[in-house]
Amino acid sequence: MAGVIALGVLVSGSGTNLQAILDAICERRLDARVAVVVSNVAGAIALERARSAGVPDVVVDHKRFADRAAFDAALVERLREHGVELVVLAGFMRLLTPVLLDAFPMRIVNVHPALLPAFPGVHGVRQALAYGVRVAGCTVHFVDRGTDTGPILAQAAVPVLEDDDETTLAARILEKEHELLPRVIQWIAEGRVSVETTPGARPRVRIR
Repeated sequence: MAGVIALGVLVSGSGTNLQAILDAICERRLDARVAVVVSNVAGAIALERARSAGVPDVVVDHKRFADRAAFDAALVERLREHGVELVVLAGFMRLLTPVLLDAFPMRIVNVHPALLPAFPGVHGVRQALAYGVRVAGCTVHFVDRGTDTGPILAQAAVPVLEDDDETTLAARILEKEHELLPRVIQWIAEGRVSVETTPGARPRVRIR
């Protein structure tokens, strides 16, 4: 998959990681194009970022579907319509079903605000502070059927300061996400990433 890779970015909110991807492409640090931005929220600010960059945007309202599988089937249809090769979750607040996962096996990337496998789920920063860790950070990983359990692509650490609260720590972690996510996508675009599977062991990412 070397060369310019077609991305489908799924968003639910402000889309700062989407902006980081768009900026990296504009600055020629990322050999990719955002083929489509898809949101389950019609008023998501991320959609405005897509429109400002001239990127096609689509709203697929999850409330209009009978279940998650039907919603994911609609997502797959939209992504395939735009020739998407790699799906990027950039603040997409929906759990994925096998319908989407099987359509893009080991081709869905997520960024999580914790050093996985520690603190998976929605409140990673809050959990890290409650646990009293001295180092927090973010993880970019492939998505599998678990909650933030997919093979880890890369991580970046952030020190936890004495006066940190959830807001301040999350903001510093987010800055690292903006650096790490485009870098990892570039590795994938360059064909440097592979996933090794061994019977009885967890899949493991290799970076060449």
